[in-house]
Amino acid sequence: MWEQQFLVFKEVAETRNITLAAKRLHMSQPSISIQIQNLESQYGAKFLERTNKGVTLTHAGKIFYQYICQVIQVMKEAGEKIADLTEDKRGMIYIGATLTIGEYLLPHILGYLYRIRPDIDFKAKIANTEIIAQDVIEKKIHIGLVEGPVPQNPELVVESFWQDELVVVVPYHHPWASRSSVTLTELSMERMITREQGSGTRKVMEMALEERGIDPDELNITMELGSTQAVKQVVSAGLGITIISALTVAQECNQKILKAIRIQGCPLYRPLNILTHAQTYQTKEERYFIDFLHNREQLTDILQANTAKDEP
Repeated sequence: MWEQQFLVFKEVAETRNITLAAKRLHMSQPSISIQIQNLESQYGAKFLERTNKGVTLTHAGKIFYQYICQVIQVMKEAGEKIADLTEDKRGMIYIGATLTIGEYLLPHILGYLYRIRPDIDFKAKIANTEIIAQDVIEKKIHIGLVEGPVPQNPELVVESFWQDELVVVVPYHHPWASRSSVTLTELSMERMITREQGSGTRKVMEMALEERGIDPDELNITMELGSTQAVKQVVSAGLGITIISALTVAQECNQKILKAIRIQGCPLYRPLNILTHAQTYQTKEERYFIDFLHNREQLTDILQANTAKDEP
């Protein structure tokens, strides 16, 4: 009985609307009201203030809400931990990943794990860093893999698992293609193709240049595109150069379509991070996956093996 009452109260507290809570829980409004009244009677306190605009939590209601969220989460984790003891149970890991990781890194990792750990299933969501971080905070996903800056939040645990290098990318027959590096000054002399304003890659590139005393506005940006794939196609057509993740061009470099060049004296790196919730129990499958991501040598072998398949 208490479980249902707690779930009802939590839904009402979060929606601040008894009608909406009733619809989401597939219950009648009178039933919702009775459950709330029973809780208030049991604890001898008023939890909700009813207004024309809905309901708001009283001071006692806010305190009670914090505690029942913890109770519900603990009971959920207890159920998961007990379920883990079942021998034939298949593990399910809910992952969120940003675009670069989701498109160029995660498929190789999951493909490898599928072969060595077929007992683990994965459900993945691809979105930007802000959405993935919020989903981890709200416990909609258990593990987030993100690139670039992470929102500051005490509920998030951030662990770096890879250093992604941003490189200058030119067509394979570009005059710079025979070189191993170029200077920052030389970059401003070429037509630059970039991701759109607001993209994670663009933001990291601009921050790195500013840290080295280069104003990003001094770059000769002639085209802004909404995807890394579009940027690569335009560069391969000889319409300019770009600065993007080395992960995203490994295949084209092996195929001698593009050439990746370092920036002389100041390589640009950004961390790829694992996000988890500070107060969430991790299943043995999730712990295995996180430990796997920290094995840099193994990740390097997986990436090299997969890019080598694409060599002509």
